[in-house]
Amino acid sequence: MNTYNVAIVGFGGMGDWHHEKIKTIENMVVLGTYDIKKEKQEYAKQKGLKAYSNLENILSDKEVDIVLIATPNDVHKDIAIQSLKAGKHVVCEKPVTLNSQELEEIIDTANQCNKLFVVHQNRRWDEDFLTIKKIYDENILGDVFTIESRVHGSRGIPGDWRQEKQHGGGMLLDWGVHILDQMALIIPEKITKVYCQFIHVTNYEVDDGFKIHLTFESGKTAFLEVGTSNFISLPRWYVLGENGTAVIEDWNLNGKIIRAKGKAEKDAIPVKTAAGLTKTMAPRRPDTIFEEELPKQNADVRDFYRNIIQVLNGKEEIIVKNEQVLRIMRLIDTAFESAKLQQVVDFEK
Repeated sequence: MNTYNVAIVGFGGMGDWHHEKIKTIENMVVLGTYDIKKEKQEYAKQKGLKAYSNLENILSDKEVDIVLIATPNDVHKDIAIQSLKAGKHVVCEKPVTLNSQELEEIIDTANQCNKLFVVHQNRRWDEDFLTIKKIYDENILGDVFTIESRVHGSRGIPGDWRQEKQHGGGMLLDWGVHILDQMALIIPEKITKVYCQFIHVTNYEVDDGFKIHLTFESGKTAFLEVGTSNFISLPRWYVLGENGTAVIEDWNLNGKIIRAKGKAEKDAIPVKTAAGLTKTMAPRRPDTIFEEELPKQNADVRDFYRNIIQVLNGKEEIIVKNEQVLRIMRLIDTAFESAKLQQVVDFEK
C-alpha cells in the first residue's frame, strides 16, 4: 500500500483538526502547512510540521501528493485549480465553492489533469444522520412522508469569515451544505420544489439562520432549519411515517421511536381544553402503541481518509462523489434564488 504525503493550506481550526485525524491514519502523512498568518505558521512548527513560506513552495515540492485546502471559502477554487494543474490530488473543505459554477470549473480541471478531487463532507459520518437513514432505508416507520432536520444554537455567528459575504459566510453555506447533503442521501429522489427563508437576527450581511422546505418527486417533504439565536433547541431530527414517529433530540442520540400496533377510535377519550373538547387530538391508548429504542449507528469519520487511500490505490470507489456535491451546490444556488424572490422555485423537473 502506497503512503501519501499531505500539505495543508490554511492551518486554523479545521486545518489543525485534519492534522490530528491524519496522524492516526496509516499510509497518510502530513508533511507541512501554509497559512497567511504568522502565528499559525509558528504553531505548525511547534507541532513538528514544515511551515511552507507560500503555496508555490508546496506545489513545487515533489514529495507532496495531496493538497488539503482548509482556507476561507472564497479562495478554494483558485487554490484547487492551481494544485490540480501542478499535479497534486486535492481534498477541499466545505463549502467547496461559493456557487455551483465555480465547482464545475474545478471538476473540469480535475478531469483534465486526471487527478483526484474530493470534498470533505465529514457529516456523512454523523451517527444521528446514519441512524435516521437506517430508519428510512429499513422502512421501520412504514412509508415516511416528512422528515425535519434542525441545527440550533444560541451564540450567533462566530466572529470570523462566517460573518462576511465576500468570504462565503452565512449559515446556508456553512451548515446548509451538510444538512441538505444528508437529506438528499436519505431520500434518493428528485427534488422538485425549493422554498427558502433567511433569518437575520445578529447579522444582516449574511444569513444567520434559514428555513428550507423541499418537495420530492413522490410528494414526500422535508423541512430543514438552522438557527443561531435559538435558546431552546427543537429536536435534531423528527420523522413522520404512516405507522410511527421517530425523534432524535440531540447530537448524543437521545430519542425514541413510537409505532402503532392497533387502533380503537371508539375508546378515545376526548381532550379537555379551556375552550372545549377535541376528539381529533385525543392520545392513543397505551395498548395501541409501543415504544422502542433507536437503531443507533456507529461511525468513524477517519474512514473519509481511508477511502481516499483506497481510491488512489485503485481498490475502492470514492464515497463523496463530485456529482453529489455539485447537485447540493446547485440546490444551494436555488435556495439563494428562492430567498431573494421570496417564492417557491423549481429545481429538478
